[in-house]
Amino acid sequence: MSIWKKCAELSRLNAMSKDTIIALVGIEYTQVGDNFIQATMPVDARTHQPHGLLHGGASVVLAETLGSVAANLAVADDKVCVGLEVNANHVRSIKKGTVTGTATAVHIGYSTQIWQIEICNERQQLVCTSRLTVAVIDKPKQ
Repeated sequence: MSIWKKCAELSRLNAMSKDTIIALVGIEYTQVGDNFIQATMPVDARTHQPHGLLHGGASVVLAETLGSVAANLAVADDKVCVGLEVNANHVRSIKKGTVTGTATAVHIGYSTQIWQIEICNERQQLVCTSRLTVAVIDKPKQ
């Protein structure tokens, strides 16, 4: 049974990325399961730090993007999720290729959610593990 309460179509999610940091670093949503969401990000000049390695901040952008999108898909239309805290442990370096992030829920509550995001290289080796905590709030009036 799916945990999503909103439309989780890949084409819609990728279209929402236009003109954002998500598009700037090349993140692309690739899979949505009943209880996870996945995206890829290239490891290239856009996401490198000065030594030619994947920048830890780029990994956090991927992690927070996945966790935030997943959190917002898992709440009713009258609610939105906003970040409270993100942490990341960078466990393996990578110079080129693609990383894939997968977000799964640790806790989906009435007022908070916690998401675990694992980022792996093309060999399925862990590059970064991250955890995102969000607050669930009423959708602001427009």
